[in-house]
Amino acid sequence: MRVLTWNLWWRFGPWEARQKAILAVLREQRADVIGLQEVWARGNDNQAAWLAGELGMHWAWTPYYLPERWQKRIGDSSVDVGLAVLSRWPVVARHSVRLPVAGGRDDGRVAMHARIDSPAGPVPFFTTHLNSAVHDSGMRCAQVRSLVHFVFEHRGNGHFPAVVAGDFNAWPDSDEIRLLGGYRTSPPVPGQSFIDAWEYADPAAPSATWDNTNAYIAGTCQPSVRIDYIHVGWRGPEGQGGVRSAHRAGHGAVDGVWPSDHAAVVADLAD
Repeated sequence: MRVLTWNLWWRFGPWEARQKAILAVLREQRADVIGLQEVWARGNDNQAAWLAGELGMHWAWTPYYLPERWQKRIGDSSVDVGLAVLSRWPVVARHSVRLPVAGGRDDGRVAMHARIDSPAGPVPFFTTHLNSAVHDSGMRCAQVRSLVHFVFEHRGNGHFPAVVAGDFNAWPDSDEIRLLGGYRTSPPVPGQSFIDAWEYADPAAPSATWDNTNAYIAGTCQPSVRIDYIHVGWRGPEGQGGVRSAHRAGHGAVDGVWPSDHAAVVADLAD
């Protein structure tokens, strides 16, 4: 089973040209389950619905709670922003939770659960997008605690482990990522921990998903770093969900157009 996570950079930049580039990458990767962040919707038009239609997949979408900050940046109050899940198999349940603010700026961040009816049995899939300010590690820790309890509530009792994917806006050695894993520090839910799928990537492979070679962020002078993740609970009794490999995708231009300001993360899991 191939899973993918990607921040699609909403309607920033040349978004109409980027749509085609995004679709081209997703077609090439042929993922079975996809978690997306910064997905736009406007009235009856929804980016997730369009991608799902082009790819022949099922889809689910949930909005962020406070789109106003995003809308001000593009001068259009009619466009929403949210999370989405695309799946080769039916999405039979969906839930969302608003993540805590913990004294910082309230961006209306959310986490989303989609239960996937796969041939391997139900797959509890989660996607999220945490606060982005560099100094917001404490807030992200609070959001991770909320996320982990949300996962515990909806992970079900099947043999396939929970898959938690998204844009965490955090470096791999940060407190919030260590907290999410729950094996380098005490987990928020006792006995529940997750492995970073990138541990199974080629050690020589470039890992940055926020990469200053990307044309959209080259002028920011920020360091290249991995801030997007796929985490998987410990594998099932017959190896279900065991990570086989991981790699980046969408980290270059497609017909001269960079798809997003982020690269995607892809992981292959045993089913």
